[in-house]
Amino acid sequence: MNDRDVREAIRRFQPANQQEERDRRVILEMLERGEDLFQRGDPAHFTASGWVTNQDGSRILMAYHNIYDSWSWLGGHADGERDLLAVAVREVEEESGLKNVRPLIRDIFSLEILTVDGHVKRGQYVSSHLHLNLTYLLQADESQPLKRKEDENRAVRWFDRDEAVAASSEKWMRENIYAKLNRKLEDLLGENR
Repeated sequence: MNDRDVREAIRRFQPANQQEERDRRVILEMLERGEDLFQRGDPAHFTASGWVTNQDGSRILMAYHNIYDSWSWLGGHADGERDLLAVAVREVEEESGLKNVRPLIRDIFSLEILTVDGHVKRGQYVSSHLHLNLTYLLQADESQPLKRKEDENRAVRWFDRDEAVAASSEKWMRENIYAKLNRKLEDLLGENR
């Protein structure tokens, strides 16, 4: 996968709301300017997250993130990689101990620009910046053992879908991102609430 492939995948992405439409436009504008968004840098760079569901779509995998001090989805930085789906899968496996995580769909499931406050990581200060995040819908076997990644999270566990949203202490993420991801999953599964 190359820069053009990523740009085309983002162009093809069908926004579900104003947040996705506006964030999609901003990311495409940054790519058009030729900025290297695949390496960690200020003020913005690509990340990939997984909204991980079990086999029947009833449960969501969350990790208690050390920096955010909250239950959250799993994911990480592109760090030069252009295949952001592969980044999401790799990060979920590394952060949860799960094996054989697979995409439920290969296309971008959601995208969002997320603010990250300045913080200290591994003894080094990281300036406030933006994550240009592509979210992928992933699936894993919830009977597999979970193992936390000590430098990233304090715990990893499965939640019922609504409980996963409620578990987050980050109001914006809970109300605007995780709830949206669950609605999109329900639509994909053909569920009517």
